[in-house]
Amino acid sequence: MRLATWNVNSIRARVDRIVSFAEREHIDVLAMQEIKCKPEQFPYARFEEAGYHVEAHGLDQWNGVAIASREPLEDVQYSFPGMPGFKKGHTGDDAPLEARAISALVDGVRVWSLYVPNGRGLDDPHFAYKLRFFEALRGYTASTLAGDPDLPLALVGDFNVAPFDSDNGDPSIVEGVSTHVSPAERAAFHALEEAGLQDVVRPLIPTGYTYWDYKQLRFPRDEGLRIDFVLGSRAFADAVAGASIAREERKGDGPSDHVPVVVDVDLSPEDDDVPMIFG
Repeated sequence: MRLATWNVNSIRARVDRIVSFAEREHIDVLAMQEIKCKPEQFPYARFEEAGYHVEAHGLDQWNGVAIASREPLEDVQYSFPGMPGFKKGHTGDDAPLEARAISALVDGVRVWSLYVPNGRGLDDPHFAYKLRFFEALRGYTASTLAGDPDLPLALVGDFNVAPFDSDNGDPSIVEGVSTHVSPAERAAFHALEEAGLQDVVRPLIPTGYTYWDYKQLRFPRDEGLRIDFVLGSRAFADAVAGASIAREERKGDGPSDHVPVVVDVDLSPEDDDVPMIFG
């Protein structure tokens, strides 16, 4: 399986580019974030022409997630247990859920496409929402893997955190002032690893960014952030044989501000010759 995650920053604005990438790179499963449309507005036909099944979850012109797969998508879920909601000015625990999570089983792999809240500002209610989102995700992960330790589980997407100083090359993102690099956000990200997940790309690609702001010539100056990840359970991580960050997709006409992150996974039990990176 070749799995990719990509914050596409509007599926309708970039559908031809996205599908062309998926076809050219032989992507089997493509998790997308920030599709910015309702399901009835999603350009299914272009994907179906290329041989993909698609499930999309969106509520309006903001957020939204989707999964495209060459194999059927089974047991589709649109939020994870305990996932918090958010509405500005709302108090209590019953805020409406946003379209930030979609999951499906594909060839026995449980794939989640996730768009973690941005946080907006360290003193913004959205920041507290972001931390609650992470905590609920950690709880779901720990519970799921406790119940099925051998499950190939992949949490992929835009996590809106640069976990290490080396993941931040944007001079406007400053610890103590900005989101994405605060100790609380980094601790929340690493708690997912403590719950049983591993960043399966970093051992193969130690450095490199996945996002560059459109402003201030951030991409030509390579002043980016590494905030898009593939986090896998032990069963998933042990089957990873390769990875790449498709930096070239930030170039050309009308690119997203994020680029795809790709992993190759071989879960076939009869093949003992695939080099595993977490053996």
